[in-house]
Amino acid sequence: MKEAFSVRVLTSLQKVFSNRAPREDSCVAESTMLKNECFSFQVAFCSRGAAQCVRIESRAEVPLRLRLVRSVPVQLAAYPDADDNYLSTESGLYPDVLEELPASLPLAADAWYSLWVDVEGDVQPLPAGKHTFRFAFFGASGQLAACEKTVEVLEAQLPPQALCYTNWFHADCLAEYYDVEPLSPTHWRIMENFLRLAVRRGMNTVLTPVFTPPLDTQVGEKRMVVQLVEVYKTGKGYEFDFAALRQWVRMCQKVGIQHFEISHFFSQWGAHAAPNVMGTEAGEYHSLFGWDTPADGEPYRAFLKAFIPNLLDCLRELGVDKKCFFHISDEPLAEQAQSYAAAAQGVSELLEGYPIMDALSEYTFYESGLVKTPVVSTNHIQTFLDHQVTGLWAYYCCGQNDQVANRFIAMPSARNRVLGVQLYLGDIEGFLQWGYNFYHSAVSRRCIDPYRVTDADGQFPAGDPFVVYPGAKGEPVESLRLVVFAQALQDLRALRLLESLIGRDKTVALVNEGLTAPITFARYPKEDGWLMGLRRRVNEAIMRASNKD
Repeated sequence: MKEAFSVRVLTSLQKVFSNRAPREDSCVAESTMLKNECFSFQVAFCSRGAAQCVRIESRAEVPLRLRLVRSVPVQLAAYPDADDNYLSTESGLYPDVLEELPASLPLAADAWYSLWVDVEGDVQPLPAGKHTFRFAFFGASGQLAACEKTVEVLEAQLPPQALCYTNWFHADCLAEYYDVEPLSPTHWRIMENFLRLAVRRGMNTVLTPVFTPPLDTQVGEKRMVVQLVEVYKTGKGYEFDFAALRQWVRMCQKVGIQHFEISHFFSQWGAHAAPNVMGTEAGEYHSLFGWDTPADGEPYRAFLKAFIPNLLDCLRELGVDKKCFFHISDEPLAEQAQSYAAAAQGVSELLEGYPIMDALSEYTFYESGLVKTPVVSTNHIQTFLDHQVTGLWAYYCCGQNDQVANRFIAMPSARNRVLGVQLYLGDIEGFLQWGYNFYHSAVSRRCIDPYRVTDADGQFPAGDPFVVYPGAKGEPVESLRLVVFAQALQDLRALRLLESLIGRDKTVALVNEGLTAPITFARYPKEDGWLMGLRRRVNEAIMRASNKD
């Protein structure tokens, strides 16, 4: 007899589509977690043959957060040259949004839904021991189904998040979506809300718009001005007001940000021009520099010679100058090395002793000394690893769509989470991704509604531009991809904890145990079960080593 109501307990790595039954998860039975991490799993459910409203009740001895996984439209799931490790490359509805669970949930007949469950040890460390969580589903006729999940909380705790991690924060997108004045009290409140969530999910470094970041902007056009430094051009030169920058730093420190990534001093993709710098001159507020300003021209050079020392003075006063990273231009190509070098000349001298980093793919930029702290795309990073480059950062964006890890909506969650293992094995110092909340079309031609447009108007694989959605009253709404990525960072922390107990060689050997070839950024097991099993083995090794002490 066919079930009237089906329920399945799943790991956090399976994505549940409404039109297909989820597979039985063989790796869901035995679960362990450390006391201070966030452990997630899912309960999938389906009303067979009839639509109805259900109410979900849970029983637990420790804090749980229950949310419903909602689907969003995906037009561009993948580029044509993508590999075969996607859930699908077809357009359609894909699960992604984690929204608060309503008191009563209407279900369509024969459609699958997913309850996302977070065991929130990161909010408050949990007591060690086995904890069983029970869930019951009720309809108009009474209880329809029930299930349970047991998780063993181990005595150990994860060390702090030490990887420098920045997911580019787009302040203008928040002002535009919520229709508020940039840097108004309401805008500051919204930005704080979004940053607080970013920090909870592992981000500790933030893109800081001293000037409106010259990123993803159509040549000749401008993005909404969000500029933390007031500039005044006088007959004697330039004067600066850093009040908004001071407020920014205080806000970021309040929510837990530790490092500040100063926005780029030159235009993207080759450093040909200055960013849009607004200022007041003869009583008029206007653009002092921009697309029509040559990067190597004397007027902008003179401005930077005045600005950078004053900026450093402000950062020293705030006590964060040694916690800052600086940029020349984003993603220069080999043929743009000359313009990049011309832009960097002089700026590097003004920033002597401070780290200058940029996202790139070409080893020649590092080899020639143009970029001393390279942020390398994961599909080109092996060359840098082979040359044993120290202090290496990694990044991915839309172009990292073949073989390597990423977090597009159409990708399996294991491909998102495996990055934590890869960052550990590569001994990577920092990680950058460009879209925490980019709610624009490609090159910012227009603003978009991220609940309707997930691919920047069909230009980037869906999910590449953002991992949070804008919610009511200026509160962020998480994607499941953000939570899974945070679990990747927890895996990294667990591996570093294990290394502190048994050494790096033994930890690396444990990771690669049973594999035919060592893991690289382009080669890794694709199965959910391997990743979940690895984390269980790491947890067990941590406890064995801890108990020896």
